[in-house]
Amino acid sequence: MIRVLRRKKIKPPKDGYPGIVRADLLPAEDTREVSLHFVIAVLCFIACLSAILAVASDRAAQGWARDIRSEVTVQVRPSGLESGAMAAAKAAEILGGVKGVEEAAAIEPERARDLIKPWLGDAVLDDLPIPNLVEVRLDPEHPATAIDIMSALTARDIDASLDDHSTWLKDIEQSALIIRLISFAIFAIVAVAAGAVVSFATRAGLTARSDIIEILSLCGASDGFIAQRFQYRFMRLAVTSGVMGAAAAGLV
Repeated sequence: MIRVLRRKKIKPPKDGYPGIVRADLLPAEDTREVSLHFVIAVLCFIACLSAILAVASDRAAQGWARDIRSEVTVQVRPSGLESGAMAAAKAAEILGGVKGVEEAAAIEPERARDLIKPWLGDAVLDDLPIPNLVEVRLDPEHPATAIDIMSALTARDIDASLDDHSTWLKDIEQSALIIRLISFAIFAIVAVAAGAVVSFATRAGLTARSDIIEILSLCGASDGFIAQRFQYRFMRLAVTSGVMGAAAAGLV
């Protein structure tokens, strides 16, 4: 009868082996990785800036759109012997009582001139009559419609036209959309570039230490174990550099 002898497993001592210091496969610090730290930090900085730009532009566009929607401008044309200032004041008084209107006030001729001046200039503006304008602020929760405002003026025989600034609103929304798309595109491109840099650095690290990898393979280390060491090393490097880049972007 043949007896199979089993080798007894010997557990290492709790305090380790005297005189033997455990060392990782990769050195704790490598001067060759300084430039990689910098590149990843810069890429993350740019990516975070583009994301911040997208969010900021979206909030600004929403604020501008909200302000534009909350106001309309009415141009009043006087009739008969009525002056422009009297017609504007009368229209403002009527519109102040319309449901959904928070406030209505006639715009002073000097202010109206200042509003038109950037578009026409002093030379042309001197030869043109200043329009009689009424600034109408709408109730943000239940705003009056253009039909409600014009119906109230027509009922009192006031000749007027209304501008709800819809043209400006469309331009702002389109510009904000373009800025958001560009910002997110930059963010995606930079994020992909950062991932590619980390992947390339990991492969370069494997190639640079091919002799160590070969020895470990001969000693019985699996490919997964060796690859895990490198993945952990460069993942930690990427996270550290990314946090530094994001923190720098947050301070800007």
